[in-house]
Amino acid sequence: MSQTVAFVGVGRMGANMARRLKDCGYAVTAVYDVNREAASALAAELGAKDCTTLADVTAAADVIFTVVTNDAAMRSIFFGAEDNLFTGAAGKIFINCATLSPAIHREVYDAANKAGAHSLEACMASSISHAREGKLYLMLAGDQAIYDKVSAMIEQMSVNRRFIGGPGRAAEVKALVNMVMNINTAGLAEGLGLAAALGHDLGMIREVFSQTGANSRVLETDGGDMVAREHDCWFSADHAAKDSGIAAGLATEVGLNLPLNSATVAQYEKMVTLGLGGLDKSGIAELTFKGRHA
Repeated sequence: MSQTVAFVGVGRMGANMARRLKDCGYAVTAVYDVNREAASALAAELGAKDCTTLADVTAAADVIFTVVTNDAAMRSIFFGAEDNLFTGAAGKIFINCATLSPAIHREVYDAANKAGAHSLEACMASSISHAREGKLYLMLAGDQAIYDKVSAMIEQMSVNRRFIGGPGRAAEVKALVNMVMNINTAGLAEGLGLAAALGHDLGMIREVFSQTGANSRVLETDGGDMVAREHDCWFSADHAAKDSGIAAGLATEVGLNLPLNSATVAQYEKMVTLGLGGLDKSGIAELTFKGRHA
């Protein structure tokens, strides 16, 4: 546990990952976030430096995790003209955990090599509580030799993991995971919305679904919330629109038509347009139940 660790992006996932590594005995030496209040609070909690520049983050640690919102944010932290993570980055390892396009992961990987540093993808398919408990499922990509250098740390954060291949490959698989999850969520919302319009008891419908081919992980995690209209955010509609959109872009690149994904993207983008993007992805039911949003 001699490797020191820093985090860029300390929202709910990033902060809980940092807490987990601290609990496991790693020195979390620095944190950074555009949300200065969140960064300061976590820095005080963990005894880390509350960095005001990205260059200071790189200087403070051997391994730097990034958990940012989108491709633009990723490009900003690595390629900003006045301040970026590649300043003095020789020998550093960057582990990039957000769901982003494969293209930006490859761009960062190439730039890291030019800077004498290393970049890994560690795409997450788990929840906030899993991050805190070290029970993430991680999809990893980059150079196997670099992964081996941080594998002990990664194992402390995850209940299971899969090394997939070269740069961008984990991001491709994560896009597939979220594409299928979001399609399932949209399909469940339509099924429950139609059942409600037909006057069925939705508790009964959910039980029948659970015992038949309509069963899914989404039924377990989102079905009750759709009925109760409880959409506290674990995975936002904003992120669902972004991630399904990444999959749509990949399909376009290979000349493949994905009509179900296209419809799902349209539904989540409609949520964003209606001002519902901050709801959990289960909030897509607000578009399918009669008497809710049009």
